[in-house]
Amino acid sequence: MAEVTYIEAIRLALQEEMRRDERVFMLGEDIGAYGGAFKLTEGFQAEFGTERVLDTPLSESAIVGAAIGAAYMGMRPVAEMQFIDFITCCFQMITNFAAKSHWRWGAAVPIVIRGPAGGGVGAGPFHSQNVEAYFLHTPGLKIVMPSTAADARGLLKAAIRDDNPVLFLEHKLLYRRVKEDLDLNDEGLVPIGQAATRRAGDDMTLITYGAMVHRALDVAERLAAERGAQIEVIDLRTLKPIDWPTIYASVKRTSKALVLHEDQREGGIGGEIAANLAEHLFEWLDGPIVRLGAQDTPVPYAKELEHAFQPNDDVLLAACRGLLDY
Repeated sequence: MAEVTYIEAIRLALQEEMRRDERVFMLGEDIGAYGGAFKLTEGFQAEFGTERVLDTPLSESAIVGAAIGAAYMGMRPVAEMQFIDFITCCFQMITNFAAKSHWRWGAAVPIVIRGPAGGGVGAGPFHSQNVEAYFLHTPGLKIVMPSTAADARGLLKAAIRDDNPVLFLEHKLLYRRVKEDLDLNDEGLVPIGQAATRRAGDDMTLITYGAMVHRALDVAERLAAERGAQIEVIDLRTLKPIDWPTIYASVKRTSKALVLHEDQREGGIGGEIAANLAEHLFEWLDGPIVRLGAQDTPVPYAKELEHAFQPNDDVLLAACRGLLDY
């Protein structure tokens, strides 16, 4: 067993998969000689060489385009976005080529596009975004966002082995704040498409993912101490495909549901989850389906404004109390 941070778990997954399969290689901006903006790939070029850890020009479209071409030729590329915000520069390559190739002509596209997402660190509107909703509408993609070190390692390994294009979103706030003991002798694979119940409860279901999992767990413990309420916390882990059976089973038992995400509320994944719950579980519900997300503005720079922009602890506590009392 070893204590491993979230960022170290991602590093381990990349190293283990590159050692296991010589077809796996990495490409991105400053990932080689410099070791990455967060030093995640420091030393990789020394171990694996410049042909498997490629420093690229500042062109996200070129990075993803080259990765797709390499995947067509049997390689398994891992493309890094230095900050996930700039994945919008290669939206065309991802949605019209990577996502559609298998459907159009049977070509597997085993690429992983990974990078730091999310706010909470005062990085402003171009380095703090959550981009998952841009891609949820695109068939052919898989989208994952781990909340723990074990999931960061296990889901990234599963993503690299998957024959479909996978967007792997890493919450930068968790990089060095979240750690746990991992058995490094075990592969630790985590299946894509399987949610996790982080806390059991019978009074309400709180559905979330990424850094918000930790906020949800903190608030659930506070409400348990405050009023004895037991809130079940579901960590989606995979956003596409969503594990509907786990969500439905929990909400059927608790009869109340709150969906929480850091991404903007308007047009976010919470709306899709709420619509499905209303359509399929209406007769089991004892209250309205509550959605919490960020406000409909760009991410502010100032820490105080960013705190108010996000669904913070006070907002979540008030929403949970209201739904429990409904």
